[in-house]
Amino acid sequence: MTEKTTGASYAAAGVDIEAGDRAVELMKEWVKKTQRPEVLGGLGGFAGLFDASALKRYERPLLASATDGVGTKVDIARQMGVYDTIGHDLVAMVMDDIVVCGAEPLFMTDYICVGKVHPERVAAIVKGIAEGCVLAGCALVGGETAEHPGLLGPDDFDVAGAGTGVVEYDRLLGADRIRTGDTVIAMASSGLHSNGYSLVRHVLFDRAGMSLDSHVEELGRTLGEELLEPTKIYSLDCLALTRTAEVHAYSHITGGGLAANLARVIPDHLHAAVDRSTWTPGAVFDLVGKAGQVQQLELEKTLNMGVGMMAVVPAESVDVALTALADRGVDAWVAGEILDRGDHTEGATLTGSYAR
Repeated sequence: MTEKTTGASYAAAGVDIEAGDRAVELMKEWVKKTQRPEVLGGLGGFAGLFDASALKRYERPLLASATDGVGTKVDIARQMGVYDTIGHDLVAMVMDDIVVCGAEPLFMTDYICVGKVHPERVAAIVKGIAEGCVLAGCALVGGETAEHPGLLGPDDFDVAGAGTGVVEYDRLLGADRIRTGDTVIAMASSGLHSNGYSLVRHVLFDRAGMSLDSHVEELGRTLGEELLEPTKIYSLDCLALTRTAEVHAYSHITGGGLAANLARVIPDHLHAAVDRSTWTPGAVFDLVGKAGQVQQLELEKTLNMGVGMMAVVPAESVDVALTALADRGVDAWVAGEILDRGDHTEGATLTGSYAR
């Protein structure tokens, strides 16, 4: 008797279409919570629809776009089995780049790549993205979940996203507005945010031999809880500040550290001098530095050192700006000033020593 041969199938190759459909059903309720009036249609279409007639109220609308991921922080989420916070990081990385130019976040799409679709896990990731979108004031209009068996392990995943915002041309923020004598205001980060995790993981796990369930006294919680702390989303705080006080520029402190990111919005003839003594970095930064014997300048080139967003405002707007941020629960302080470039070769530098 001849043995029957079974033909190849997508499922046999490792792609489970039914699991993907189940994931979509589970995430629908969370996506619905992000809807804005301009969004048309529901989840499941080939493209997300946003009613651009809403932009008619602008005289000269500029669309701002950004895309990003969360880097190797996803591996912390995977190891801890906690998937509903990493989405906050994704939204922050995308939408806080957009708000820097003064743009209002409008909508976002996501891309989730997995080795194997676990519907509840994918839905938890989308839940976090949706919650982040609510905090940023934008809609989640669509996305893609891709299953890549053989390329990724069954528990491996990565996330990325793209967003769009809008700003009136004559309200565009940036280097052109900054003047000598302006003040630099720092806004506190919630921790490491979503940058530098390749260094952090190498130092704490490979060199120091720590584990995610290690309780760290100076952190007041386990290492895993600290490392998974979601990135603070500043979008609505920044928009509220621009409505309350005069703001010349924002700088989102991400990869590259504080000085390098601030320098990106400083014009060539000016210099931002930031005084370290105006704040104390959180305990996690000290932990990374000591555990890996990482030099301060290397830490500052890689991590945010306790500052997640900076605003450049005219000196006469400082009090109003600090009050407005405090009213929104944002820990903020005067961290520096804008000077003539002089002999400085860099657009921004850190001076002094951190407060202890």
